[in-house]
Amino acid sequence: MNCGLLSGLNEPVPLKSISVEVRVQDHVASVSSTLQYVNDEQRPLEALFVFPLPADAAVCHFSAKIGEQEIVAELQDKEKAKDQYDDAVSSGQQAFLLEESAESPDVFRLSVGCLLPGQNAAVTIIYITELAVQADQSLRFCLPAVLNPRYTPAGSDAGIVSEISSVSGAVPYSLTLSVHVSSPKPISKLESNCTLDPLVFLCSDHTQATVNLSPGHMFDRDVELFLYYQDTHQPSAVVEAGVATAPSGSLMRNPVVMISLYTEFPEEVMSSMATQREFVFVMDRSGSMDDMMHRGKEAQHRIESAKDTLLLLLKSLPMGCYFNIYGFGSDFESFFPKSVEYSQDTMDQALERVMEMRADMCGTEILQPLAHIYSQPCIPEHPRQLFVFTDGEVGNTKEVLDLVKSHARSHRCFSFGIGEGSSTALITGLAREGSGHAQFITGRERMQPKAMESLRFALHPAVSNISVKWKLPMLVTAETVSPPINVLFHGQRTLIYAQLKGKSLRGSEGSVTIKYSLKDQPVTNQLHFCIKPTEETGLVVHQLAARTLIRSLEQKERSSAESKNLRSSIMKLSVQAGVSSVHTAFIGINKDTKQIVKGPLQRRRVPTQGQMKTLYLIGPPIDLDYDDDCSIYKAAPEPPQDLLLPLVSLQKASGCWELDAALAAVLGKTEDELTNQKPAQVDGSVWATLLALIWLYGWRKGQQVEWQFVARKAAAWITSQKVGDLSQCVCVGNVLLGCQVTKDSLGI
Repeated sequence: MNCGLLSGLNEPVPLKSISVEVRVQDHVASVSSTLQYVNDEQRPLEALFVFPLPADAAVCHFSAKIGEQEIVAELQDKEKAKDQYDDAVSSGQQAFLLEESAESPDVFRLSVGCLLPGQNAAVTIIYITELAVQADQSLRFCLPAVLNPRYTPAGSDAGIVSEISSVSGAVPYSLTLSVHVSSPKPISKLESNCTLDPLVFLCSDHTQATVNLSPGHMFDRDVELFLYYQDTHQPSAVVEAGVATAPSGSLMRNPVVMISLYTEFPEEVMSSMATQREFVFVMDRSGSMDDMMHRGKEAQHRIESAKDTLLLLLKSLPMGCYFNIYGFGSDFESFFPKSVEYSQDTMDQALERVMEMRADMCGTEILQPLAHIYSQPCIPEHPRQLFVFTDGEVGNTKEVLDLVKSHARSHRCFSFGIGEGSSTALITGLAREGSGHAQFITGRERMQPKAMESLRFALHPAVSNISVKWKLPMLVTAETVSPPINVLFHGQRTLIYAQLKGKSLRGSEGSVTIKYSLKDQPVTNQLHFCIKPTEETGLVVHQLAARTLIRSLEQKERSSAESKNLRSSIMKLSVQAGVSSVHTAFIGINKDTKQIVKGPLQRRRVPTQGQMKTLYLIGPPIDLDYDDDCSIYKAAPEPPQDLLLPLVSLQKASGCWELDAALAAVLGKTEDELTNQKPAQVDGSVWATLLALIWLYGWRKGQQVEWQFVARKAAAWITSQKVGDLSQCVCVGNVLLGCQVTKDSLGI
């Protein structure tokens, strides 16, 4: 019997291909994924597929096509939908069920029931999502392709996430991806971590373009696209008309406005850094952190990259701050009983411990270390900044996020998702609930630049007293449906969704004003917009607004005594908006066909790509089967050493370097060469620090984002020594190191 493609369990896999169409309108993407199933077996079967979606996606359509017949699913109460599905399948009817995991909103389960022998079924899922703004002002779209097993703490009900079926080799189905981009601003370029066909512009002003993923994607990485527009992002407003047939007063009946704001802080604020902070670094040391960052020959283990990042962070901290470092796995430990003041002694102690760190703490239980950190009293006048580094493979995501949200007023949380398949729900959720910023390190990206960008955010003066005011025509009011704005960062986008109620004067103008305090100075930003609904947006804005409100209500439900009423509100909004929630599911039944099935259906699980070598559950570790391709991990040669980290590692906590053989070796000189060229007006430490700065600006300018705070400390230390004009010293240093930098560029 020809069973077709086989899974890792040597079972036939009914999923043959996935075809994805992405339509990007400015900063919003609509994604349509069609999954082609074929039953190659001799009896009816049920196919189960647990797969990832972006955590903030609004899933708004689910349908199946069998032959020429299309079945469009409808949203219902999840428990009723599951009962209908079971009844239909047991009676021989074809049924399709799509449900969101109760544990993590970035994991879904698709059930295709009673697929007859030789039968084809094309299942289509449509979702919409906003694109995140990156540090270089690009917009990032991510199609999740890797789903790693999630660690589930003892006593937890893992639900759908416990059903994740992953393989380490190639998955037995293919992917095609086409992207259409449309923007009011010219498209500059489009980049990706995967191979793309050439970008094709559809009009002379370059406001529309298409691109396709080149054939042969192996599902070994998430597909990331980075869109660049010629003009920097500007504040904008999109007003979308409601649905005339929707219930009166509902979100779907009234117009909804989506406000996009981009905060720009004055240069004097950007150049001023706060020093009085408490930094708590939380590092994942679970077994999966021993995996490689990517599959290239120069790849590091995740834990080694994390150690390099901690070294750079520790060297970049300002004098006057406090810090501590936690490692976690199935248990956790901290370097110090409580946060300590940053000094040469405490920095040296921490660096010694960092060098000893290993990925040897088994599972991924992040809840307990966070609870311990929050139990520690905050240090007066030192706002707490929490940095969490993890590959995001946890099964109790919502419990973790609820804990972070309950302490949101006492800290800011900056999160980092390491490697392919990290949970977007966890990483973006930590930053959202902790009023911080989320970063993902995938493919060949390095962890250090991302960490330094977040450190820059953490050191900037915090924005406070944020308020939003609307000015609208008479008899028109705005009811904000998105959560209150708790944080603003320079160059980052802030979205506001609001329902417009009353008798709208089509074409009239409204405005929204955001006020906040920055370094005790009041700041006002105002955006004027036309109330007339934008043409041809469909229900995208309404469904994104509904998704935002649903997520807020779900979080409130988990911490409220009135959960029954909130559950009812969530289900009502979900069904009206056609957007999935934790309490609803899409169900479609083909009532025209029925076949008597003798005995239970054959059940086939469709695997996703995973990257863990060892899955830690309750009890001893279970080795996952890897094929011969895994040898690329074992045989990866040591990458050539970059001199940046060795140089940074020699810097003192105060910001200076010592004139010694170690520094000379990094600079490619002998100690005598450095000493003999030292100008008489400076001592050894000033000369060494000046040479280190010259080398950084002369030979590592392209990596400045990584050493910016190291250099800032060094320049401040030199200035504090009051050694007079250093122009001649800089000239000597340039000749010695083969550089051409100016004194002013060094900041001294």
